[in-house]
Amino acid sequence: MTSQVDLDHAALFAQLQSILSGLQQDVTQQLAAFPHPHQPLQSFSSSDGNVTGSLLTFTGEELDWLVYSWFNAAHMKFGTMRLTLWLGPSIQVPHLAFEFGTKPELFFYIDYIPRVDLWTDLSYTERYYEPLNATYLTLRENPNLSLFVSKALYIRQLQSPTPLCFTCPVTQDSLSLIEHTAQEMCSRWLTWVKQAEPVPIDRQSALAERDLLMRKTVAERDPGNTVARQIFGAELADRLIRALWSKDYG
Repeated sequence: MTSQVDLDHAALFAQLQSILSGLQQDVTQQLAAFPHPHQPLQSFSSSDGNVTGSLLTFTGEELDWLVYSWFNAAHMKFGTMRLTLWLGPSIQVPHLAFEFGTKPELFFYIDYIPRVDLWTDLSYTERYYEPLNATYLTLRENPNLSLFVSKALYIRQLQSPTPLCFTCPVTQDSLSLIEHTAQEMCSRWLTWVKQAEPVPIDRQSALAERDLLMRKTVAERDPGNTVARQIFGAELADRLIRALWSKDYG
């Protein structure tokens, strides 16, 4: 991983967006995803216009809430984007989260978010996390990747035993690794969704309640919220945070 990429921030950000939009297309081609009827955050910016962004939301039969969002502070060479796929309670496959960014080095986070207590459901752990263990260990040993550990306790608690969360230098090999790994994670997840056994009706309400609590808490406790409020102001930032978890975000 030594081939340097001669890209300015705009070109690098666009390349990461291309990877993420490709993942969104892969998902929506196989799973029904309908745009939320009201998209007030499709385009937004800071008061000085230096930071721009977009947040789009979708829902569907298998997908309870899909969020595709980005914001870009080009003057700071900083940007972040995410695709979060929260499943409905009819199946119990893990949720899937992608986040890419420039800080200005590359950052990526890809994870299957557990929907059970992994200590008490070993079959779930083995089914959904054993397939990723080799990839996780290989990336941990890659000398060009630096493990990124969140300072927020709840964020670490939310993560699976195999979170792919790293920073790396801006090289073509880094970008290729991010794209290949993300596509592999998405393809595996889509296969799980298609093959999933239905959750019994009498357990779906409790699962839906757990999912919503998780989605709300991780959105509201994200350490980046403080920065978002500084950049966009409290009112807009709070609307953005609410849109990450609630279907009623106005």
